[in-house]
Amino acid sequence: MAQCVQSVQEFIQDSFVPLVAALCSEEAERLTRKNNLGFSELVKPFCRLTSEVHMRDPNNQLHIIKNLKIAVNNIITHSPQPGGIRKLLNDVVSVSQPAEGLVTNVITAGDYDLNISDRSVTASVPWYNNWKDTLMELNASTFYSATTPWFEAYRESFLQSMPASDHEFLNHYVACMLVVSSGEPEPVEQFLKLSQEQHRIQHSSEYAYPKWFIPNTLKYYVLLHDVSAGEEQRADSVYEEMKQRYGTQGCYLLKINSRGSNRGADEQIPDPWSQYLQKNSIQNQESYDDGPYTVISHKNADHLIPDGLDNDIQDGLSNNFKAHPLQLDHLSDTSSSFDGTDYIRTTSSLHESKKTSSGTPHGACLTLTDHDRIRQFIQEFTFRGLLPHIEKTIRQLNDQLISRKGLSRSLFSATKKWFSGSKVPEKSINELKNTSGLLYPPEAPELQIRKMADLCFLVQHYELAYSCYHTAKKDFLNDQAMLYAAGALEMAAVSAFLQPGAPRPYPAHYMDTAIQTYRDICKNMVLAERCVLLSAEILKSQSKYSDAAALLIRLTSEDSDLRSALLLEQAAHCFINMKSPMVRKFAFHMILAGHRYSKAGQKKHALRCYCQAMQVYKGKGWSLAEDHINFTIGRQSFTLRQLDNAVSAFRHILINDSKQPAAQQGTFLREYLYVYKNVTQLSPDGPLPQLPLPYINNSATRVFFGHDRRPAEGEKQAATHISLDQEYDCESSHQWKELEEQVVAVVNKGIIPSNFQPTQYCLNSYSDNSKFPLAVVEEPVTVEVAFRNPLKVPLLLTDLSLLWKFQPKDFSAKHNGATKELGCGNDMIGAEVIAEFLINSEETKLARLKLFPHQTGELHILGVVYNLGTIQGTVMIDGIDPSIGLQAGKFVYNGMSVRGRQDLEIQGPRLNNTKEEKTSIKYGPDRRLDPIITEEMPLLEVFFINFPTGLLCGEIRKAYVEFVNVSKCPLTALKVVSKHPEFFTFGGNTGVLTPLSPSASENCSAYKTVVTDSTSVCPALMSSASSVNFGLGTGSQPEVIHIPLPDSVLLPGASIQLPMWLHGPDEEGVHEINFLFYYESIKKHSKMCHRVLRHTAVICTSRSLNVRATVCRSNALEDEGKGDNMLVFVDVENINTSEAGVKEFHIVQVSSNSKHWKLQKAVNRFEDKDYKLASRERGKLCFKAVRCKNSGENYTFADVVFGNEQIISSASPCADFFFRSLSSELKRTHAQSNIFQGAAKQSFDEAVRLIQKCSEVDLNIVVLWKAYVVEDSKQLILEGQHHVVLHTVGKEAFSFPQKQGFKKILGNSDWEDLEQESPEMVLLKFFRPENTSLPTRPTPEQLSNLIKTSLHYPESFNHSFHQKSLCLVPVTLLLSNCSEADVDVIIDLRHKTTSPEALEIHGSFTWLGQTQYKLQLKSQEVYNLQLKACFVRTGVYNLGTHRVFAKLADQVTLFETSQQNSMPALIIINNI
Repeated sequence: MAQCVQSVQEFIQDSFVPLVAALCSEEAERLTRKNNLGFSELVKPFCRLTSEVHMRDPNNQLHIIKNLKIAVNNIITHSPQPGGIRKLLNDVVSVSQPAEGLVTNVITAGDYDLNISDRSVTASVPWYNNWKDTLMELNASTFYSATTPWFEAYRESFLQSMPASDHEFLNHYVACMLVVSSGEPEPVEQFLKLSQEQHRIQHSSEYAYPKWFIPNTLKYYVLLHDVSAGEEQRADSVYEEMKQRYGTQGCYLLKINSRGSNRGADEQIPDPWSQYLQKNSIQNQESYDDGPYTVISHKNADHLIPDGLDNDIQDGLSNNFKAHPLQLDHLSDTSSSFDGTDYIRTTSSLHESKKTSSGTPHGACLTLTDHDRIRQFIQEFTFRGLLPHIEKTIRQLNDQLISRKGLSRSLFSATKKWFSGSKVPEKSINELKNTSGLLYPPEAPELQIRKMADLCFLVQHYELAYSCYHTAKKDFLNDQAMLYAAGALEMAAVSAFLQPGAPRPYPAHYMDTAIQTYRDICKNMVLAERCVLLSAEILKSQSKYSDAAALLIRLTSEDSDLRSALLLEQAAHCFINMKSPMVRKFAFHMILAGHRYSKAGQKKHALRCYCQAMQVYKGKGWSLAEDHINFTIGRQSFTLRQLDNAVSAFRHILINDSKQPAAQQGTFLREYLYVYKNVTQLSPDGPLPQLPLPYINNSATRVFFGHDRRPAEGEKQAATHISLDQEYDCESSHQWKELEEQVVAVVNKGIIPSNFQPTQYCLNSYSDNSKFPLAVVEEPVTVEVAFRNPLKVPLLLTDLSLLWKFQPKDFSAKHNGATKELGCGNDMIGAEVIAEFLINSEETKLARLKLFPHQTGELHILGVVYNLGTIQGTVMIDGIDPSIGLQAGKFVYNGMSVRGRQDLEIQGPRLNNTKEEKTSIKYGPDRRLDPIITEEMPLLEVFFINFPTGLLCGEIRKAYVEFVNVSKCPLTALKVVSKHPEFFTFGGNTGVLTPLSPSASENCSAYKTVVTDSTSVCPALMSSASSVNFGLGTGSQPEVIHIPLPDSVLLPGASIQLPMWLHGPDEEGVHEINFLFYYESIKKHSKMCHRVLRHTAVICTSRSLNVRATVCRSNALEDEGKGDNMLVFVDVENINTSEAGVKEFHIVQVSSNSKHWKLQKAVNRFEDKDYKLASRERGKLCFKAVRCKNSGENYTFADVVFGNEQIISSASPCADFFFRSLSSELKRTHAQSNIFQGAAKQSFDEAVRLIQKCSEVDLNIVVLWKAYVVEDSKQLILEGQHHVVLHTVGKEAFSFPQKQGFKKILGNSDWEDLEQESPEMVLLKFFRPENTSLPTRPTPEQLSNLIKTSLHYPESFNHSFHQKSLCLVPVTLLLSNCSEADVDVIIDLRHKTTSPEALEIHGSFTWLGQTQYKLQLKSQEVYNLQLKACFVRTGVYNLGTHRVFAKLADQVTLFETSQQNSMPALIIINNI
């Protein structure tokens, strides 16, 4: 149980005191009324004796009585009604609340620190904070008990208000005071009248109440004298007469009212009555019915409904919970009239409020001397009147008992039967508990024993009392008088406990028997409750908390909610005060107590119990229990008008991951909205409150700057740019950043400015948000907020918009404006409002909210503001009729919505750069919600017209691009940058304005064509062009392309269409090609220098042609040239498998472009001039190439036409794509050479470099084709071109990169051939790269190209071996120096073929004359050497047996060329 102010002994002694009746005349009552007090109230504070009292027991032993207290009450002739008693007890508990501001009592139990006070009820967010932070340290022991003054007040009032019964005499009156005023005409006669009245009340049969202890009641005569108004002499004379009539022991003169009522109130006299007035017992009720100080049950009778809580609100709450045990009870909740923050009032504070309201204090006419006189009066009455009377009565009863002891038990029983008639002990429950069916008459000996025991008990003679109770108990049990026996057992147990020195242990079984008898047999819960209160207090004092708790719980029942609540609460305190505290039992029984308090109408106590229990349940994972407790706390707080606490409790239910069913969650939400609405109505002009629902994932908030993308219109396709619908791709974002840096570097002459900030149109948790983003005035700022509904019921947000703060600034003038808060600058920022936003149960939904800045400055987006409501179903939910719902769009909500806000607070990335940041947890800023609104900028929109989605590899397609300036500013410096510049072109500087030929227009060709002569053999047509004309001059980056605008400016509202040629990538598959359009404003701005527009084109390419080419030196050394001619073999294969409906390919032209070489003619011409390839067909073309005159930086273009129409390869778009592919090819080979060679290049010999140069060739082949496609029964002609870059003589080159898709690009048959040639397994060799420099010896291929040799001889020679045995044949050896340096050559003719196979095939011969020559050939020189070959017989001979060695003239090392081994030189010798 909770700690009590009194000790157990004091509590029991004060519970059973001698009762004295008071009977006053009207005049005497008038005198006391001057002090706003009745007579019994006047003497009440002085009824405890301050000194010890002595009396003698029946054995004449001196008995000391300590701290004796008496009770003086008005005579009330009717017994108190049970309803009145219940009302009194209910009010006593209601007004007794924990005091605010006291030291917090704490119970430390295991891991719990439990705050057992009512501080939690008044805290703003009480039950969720860390209790250890709010509790005050106490310096006493580890365990603390909490005081419960409401329980003590209840217990005291309960014991005082118990009606008197006939089976015990403890609350029977022992004496009666007759009070008469000295101012009456005949005081003595008045005493006689009062004495007769008392006698009539006691002995007349018409008055069954009150009960009197003995027939001869002590009468004590009190003469009340008013000092300020009465005559003192007359009072003294009357008192003398009284002493003569009644004796000095039986009367007293009490002088009061020494101070007049008209005196000033400057003297502060103590008011000892205040603490007693609200404890008025039920006996005083009748006397004061007409006065202003009626007992407390009449207080606040006009405040049945809490202030401000009208009937509509009551109905609104109760309708939802008609069957809930905690339904609001108007009539019983009298305590709810107190204000929610000022409801805690101590016992005395109630009287203070009364006194303040009435304006008249108590005891106003009394001085301190009068106080002493009253105290002296009570002492005299007790010493001289009451105690001698009690002592005399005890002796008389004792004598009767002694005289009875001589009789035998059987004779005594017979006498008893004779006195009481022929009665038989009854066991009827009704008779036992009804006073009208008494088993014993008043003069029965058993009752005399009980009467003596009660008298001894009242005067603290516990040993004698126990002896008498024990004797009476036996007699009652023998007679089966269970009501009497239970009373004797109860008092015997208490007497045994109170005996000084504790000669015997406390007989708890006596109490258990008494309680069981009262409750089960007698059905008297009042007496059972008294037993439990006494026994539990005794057990608690002996630290038997478990037994006390069991006893308290046993008496809880349905007949009294208030009693059950109090006892359950005390049982909970017993569990927490045990040696090993049972914290969960404490919490569980506090919940039960709170429930019963609520049923009893004690809302504040119910709230307190639930709050204390929540300390145990919170944070333990018992979500359903927490929900129930929080819901009840919210309901009770709302009833008590503690609206902030109610909101906090309901909020806690909603923000936890609730496991409640959907219907219950809907109920919780409606309750929360209803309470919240009441809170906001109290302060409609206050700041918007924070709403708990729906959840906002702050880190998922995205911010988009700019207008939404326009949808495609017919053939027009808008640039994809960027939108909130696109997923964030880190790799793609990095690519866009690189493209922007590339174009900015080009614009700024190769340097990226230090203040460069990459353009970010969409900010999210992955983007770099460390800098303030830039937005443009008059362009919307879209914020995407991720809402999540954790509940199983839908949420409806209405009037949803952003909350912002704006600070206007003029960036051009560097002038800062005043800060404008929300609401005062609506003309500066326009906000979009979403009328309705429905989030279904457990759904995550994105809301996109827009702001429209109309002025430059700094914008801060703070959060979102909205009305939170619920959807009302079509069926009736919890008693609410859906017909009252309002139609809002397509949703019907129940009209219950509250306005609130939620802040967007985004945590930046964790810093992890410095050592300090790594060792601590620090976060950087995230500024995505703080954009800077800059000056007006141009805004470009790009549309693609007839842009294809699918192409053949190498296909050329013409499309158009439309550029539109949709802003109010002109734009300039329009550029586009892409990682794939070979994919598109806008045409060269000269090609844009070149009119197309008629035939090109007729065939819708993308090329510029010219009709050619249809002769059978057509030499190559020549032209030339420079890469500068196509934007690829030296030093510029080919990825950045300038877009030609008229006057380089696009005016506001203007648009322009430009042609764009597209070239299908050489690899099949899906290609994503990024375009970044860059443009600037004509006016330079400090914040934003440029803008960009993104577009991602997705092209799906299908296989077309596979082109391979090789170049080799021609053996023919013709006179007109210097031997600089080569053969070019072009291998074309149709690898298209009828994809995209391709029927066949026609090779229409093969062009070359180079600075040094050109195609001269086709070696193998076709009869029908057209070169057709159907699916999987393959063909080989051979061309002769000759060296052209050096034309500086210009490229020479040579076109070999197979049809009757020449495509001008030096014009757009053919030359554009050639130069772009050449540029990307050079970049790729350069990167590869960097990877494979690195610094080893520097270690090459100049000689080796010259030798290598001989084998290099700079020749590029362009194969132009047409494809005939059947689509929808129509034949279309597609055009395209493939590029092959020839670098080295004899090395095969391809039109596609070799590392990717080898098998895919080659046919299956080719792939099988390759697999057969290459080994299946290769042994991997691991070595250390100690020497990374490459060997300086040239490769055989390079050496074979240094000196070109050619033998000139007759193919057959006729000789008559009969005439001459030796056959001499003249042979000319031509030597050509292919290098650009002087070369020393050694020709050795002595070489013999050693292989036997060669001897078998070819015969042996010999060279005559000089067999070794040493020559020096100048640069590009051709030398003829005349030789003679000697044959001895006929046959076929190979003249290519010579060996040629060469070295550079200024070098020492000699290299052997192996040109002669490449092909045999056969001669046939015939005999004639």
